[in-house]
Amino acid sequence: MANEKSNKCLFDFTEHEILSQIYATHVYDKEKLDVASLFTMAKNTLNRATCAVDKALSMGASAPTDEKILDASFSPPLCTLKLISYEMQCCKSNTQCEENDLMIHIQNKALSILKMLSGYSWDAKAVLTLASFALDYGESCVLAQSQSSQSEDDLAKSVRTLKQTPVLLNATQLQKHKQDFVDLNKVIKETLEVTQCIFELVKQSNYDTNDVADLETVLMGHIEVDVYWAIVTIVAITTQLSYLIRDESKKQELNDFAEKLKVIKTKLNKKIEIYKGHKEKTEAYSKLVKVIQTSTEITVLLKELINPRSNIPPLTDGSTSRPVDIDVVKEKNVLLLISDLNISDEDIALLKIIYNELKKEERHKIVWIPFLEERTDSQEKEYKSLQSKIVECQIPWYIHNSTMAHCKLSEESCRFIREQWHYKDKPSIVVLNSQAQVKCQNAIHMIRAYGFGAYPFTNAVEENLLREEGWIVFTTNHVTQRACGIKEKKHILLFGGHEKGIQNFDEKAKTLVTVSTDKLIKEKDISIQLVPIGKDNFEHFWSGVESLFISQAQRRTRIDNEGSIVRKEIQKLLSFKNESTTWAVLSTGPSVVMVNEINTVMKVLDEFSEWKGKALKTTFKEYFESGNTIEKKETSQGRDCCHMEIPFIPGITPEPMTCSQCKASMETYIKFNCCHMALKDAAANKRP
Repeated sequence: MANEKSNKCLFDFTEHEILSQIYATHVYDKEKLDVASLFTMAKNTLNRATCAVDKALSMGASAPTDEKILDASFSPPLCTLKLISYEMQCCKSNTQCEENDLMIHIQNKALSILKMLSGYSWDAKAVLTLASFALDYGESCVLAQSQSSQSEDDLAKSVRTLKQTPVLLNATQLQKHKQDFVDLNKVIKETLEVTQCIFELVKQSNYDTNDVADLETVLMGHIEVDVYWAIVTIVAITTQLSYLIRDESKKQELNDFAEKLKVIKTKLNKKIEIYKGHKEKTEAYSKLVKVIQTSTEITVLLKELINPRSNIPPLTDGSTSRPVDIDVVKEKNVLLLISDLNISDEDIALLKIIYNELKKEERHKIVWIPFLEERTDSQEKEYKSLQSKIVECQIPWYIHNSTMAHCKLSEESCRFIREQWHYKDKPSIVVLNSQAQVKCQNAIHMIRAYGFGAYPFTNAVEENLLREEGWIVFTTNHVTQRACGIKEKKHILLFGGHEKGIQNFDEKAKTLVTVSTDKLIKEKDISIQLVPIGKDNFEHFWSGVESLFISQAQRRTRIDNEGSIVRKEIQKLLSFKNESTTWAVLSTGPSVVMVNEINTVMKVLDEFSEWKGKALKTTFKEYFESGNTIEKKETSQGRDCCHMEIPFIPGITPEPMTCSQCKASMETYIKFNCCHMALKDAAANKRP
């Protein structure tokens, strides 16, 4: 690009063309440099030099007042600065270049400087080049100023002559080239500001950005091109300054460079603001995490979470709609209900039952946090409707806050609830004791399954219930009453999946119910119950399974081998959630016998009549276990790939999974899914 003599203007090159050249000049960031100190030195020097020139031009310039104090121990890389200066100023054919050739000359000089600085970081390249120019320009201004001093000695005159600065600040010559010096100073200041933006952007990028995907990649992208334009402009400024010093008629136009830098500066400032905003959010989030994790008072936790920067009472009594102070929950255990505006009537009724039991001891309070990251006009009506339901049910729970205008959570609070408490846009109940300790991150499914029987709704209670009654009760009690036989130690066949598959399997499985009336089977006290999971209870069922998976994953380092088995059974069941095939779970009471796809179970059912002849030698449970094992061995080859989707849990990496068919380690992928619910909701809200 730079070596080709063509009519193409320097400003017509694309970023891709520029990058293809400058990437070749960069090795890696091996050279160490105190960029901040060097930039401060260059900025102070250029501010004073441009001020001196402006003053000499009668521009009414005042001395700079925002100078930073340099670190006394800083030693600038003088040799490097001199080498850069030599590269910029020493050109054999500078005065003979045609306009287009001069642009190529500037381009070549810039690339030479980049090659010279190949081991420095990109911001260091820009600052070093700026500092080299500041050294030359500042020195020229100092020597020119001494010309007007009555005490100027012969040594100063000699040095000034060697530096070719006799006309730089001469009144007559200044007026002759006034506009040129005005333009020169304008571009110098613009270059200084762009270099400062580059330096500031790199400094901001050093803050942790791991929690925002690709933030650094997006904001730092092509900063190399910005550095290139800063260096190219400095070379152009140096070229123009050399013409002015020698009082030549030839000029290097700088207006195009100034306009280019203005565009770059605007872009860089926007990026800096994004970084600063991210930094502020990160610091606010870190502060919130620290306060909540170290709090020993429930009031401090709730105040920081829902209303840290407002004097408005943070809570409202749901039964009276009157504001109340946060001290209403002081020294109380809190059931923190977090949800959007879609709380089912069943959940409200269930919470009323829970409240009626809790109020006997007056040790617990229920607080509802409407989780609204964005607020829309349609939500106001929904919010008031939900408030009315709460009042009608006479549940004196506390709400943050009484109006839509004040109930919106801060960004850091929303992030905390999602990342630390794993909220997933479905009702969740965080159980907190009076010392602000989390006793259970989500008790909603425990409460749905066991009601007040799960009191005091802690992780320990959940583990005991799982051990005594099994996870089948946990996931089915709140979605269907047909699984009541689980507690009676009956054989339960739970199944779901593709609608047509459910119908076909239901017909086949009914043979189990029919055969259970057989005299021989009756003598063995076998009772079989079918529990289908259809469209009406699909969402609640899988919500319970996912919630249980999250709960188990959070405590996987503390639970025993039995808990590990439970977790693997749940993970296997999750692999069937979005499949088009049908699945089945067989349990004997709370003990799970089998979790598998329907083809395996159908084969076992087809041969079930044979079991009656073996009934005296093997149990119903043993028959299914053996049939399930044989079927897997016979049919594992030639099957389609097995897929499994599990809920994403920030900060928790799923443990390695083995295939339920072939027992090999499963590969891990990341899947993003969108069902356009926001568009569907918006369309629904527009309907009359």
